[in-house]
Amino acid sequence: MRPQKILDQDLLAALSKVFRAKGYEGASLKDLAEETGLQKASLYHRFPKGKKEMADSVLEHTDQWVQQNIFAELTNESLKPKIRLTKALTKIRTLYEGGKETCVFRAFSMESGLSLFEQSIKHGMNEWINAFNVLGIATEFSQEKAEQYALQTLIDIQGSLIVAKGMGDLQVFENTLKKIENRYSQP
Repeated sequence: MRPQKILDQDLLAALSKVFRAKGYEGASLKDLAEETGLQKASLYHRFPKGKKEMADSVLEHTDQWVQQNIFAELTNESLKPKIRLTKALTKIRTLYEGGKETCVFRAFSMESGLSLFEQSIKHGMNEWINAFNVLGIATEFSQEKAEQYALQTLIDIQGSLIVAKGMGDLQVFENTLKKIENRYSQP
């Protein structure tokens, strides 16, 4: 067996880059092959079910990274809530490259992607809300306030990514993260 030309993590990062930039519909096999450095046949060898399997793999990989690096911080009961939030916000900056990167939820919710990935997107968004809800409860918010803040935090993160990109101003994203930090600093 010949060695793989690209490691799985690098492959998924390259696929993610294309999907984030072009969406599911806009990402052609040619684009995906060029970004990964693989031939189309090699992509099909790794992903026999084609582009849908590639997209599912990107969603799963992103979900695992977020679970390990963001949600694990937000729900870590051995740390004070403020430290949890600081660590999670640092990882959120990393995930979205300071606001430069589009969210995979957005990339896969355009056009026909939504019908294909609706359950994964809904599940992922609920996980974000649940993790921030846990943080809100640890911050001693009422259940209702924790739930409201968790939903608003998801809306703020997603919205700020779109506005930052549209306005070409990454400070929008950074200001939003500071607003989130302030929100959870006031019980």
